[in-house]
Amino acid sequence: MTLDAANDLNADDLGLLPVPFVASVMPIEPEWIDYNGHLNMAYYNVLFDRAIDELWLHLGIGADYLTTRGGSTFTAECHVRYLRELHLGDPAQVSILLIEADDKRLHTFEELRHATEGWLSATSENMTLHVDMTSRKTAPFPPDIRARIQAVAEAHHGVTRPEGIGRSVAMPAKRA
Repeated sequence: MTLDAANDLNADDLGLLPVPFVASVMPIEPEWIDYNGHLNMAYYNVLFDRAIDELWLHLGIGADYLTTRGGSTFTAECHVRYLRELHLGDPAQVSILLIEADDKRLHTFEELRHATEGWLSATSENMTLHVDMTSRKTAPFPPDIRARIQAVAEAHHGVTRPEGIGRSVAMPAKRA
């Protein structure tokens, strides 16, 4: 693909409709249930990570990107909010909004929902870095990949921003 052709990409060309990106429905696995009888906190991250892997495939930065082009992505920061319990037998589905992107970074916001009932279980906000695996340092995305990312970012820009983006961890303010 030429750079000009890459720059003319849009989200429709990538097959990423609907916007935001919606990953496959995933089952809750029995070994993920903890002694409280619900999905253990670590496995919320597994579900979010599996969904991100699906989006990365569409962007051209999936698992084979490491072997074919020598690049990968590393999560630099993650903020998960646990809002409602998931249990064994619950189907889970993640939607991903690409909030912002630049030459080396992807800022995403994911919502994990019960796949059939639609209620929100958890959110995850992430900063992901592009890494040259030879030097193991951050590096710009190749131009064709950057164009794909930009097309998705532009499509996602028009989506109403969900509650929770940019939240930090802090004790609630005391009332006077």
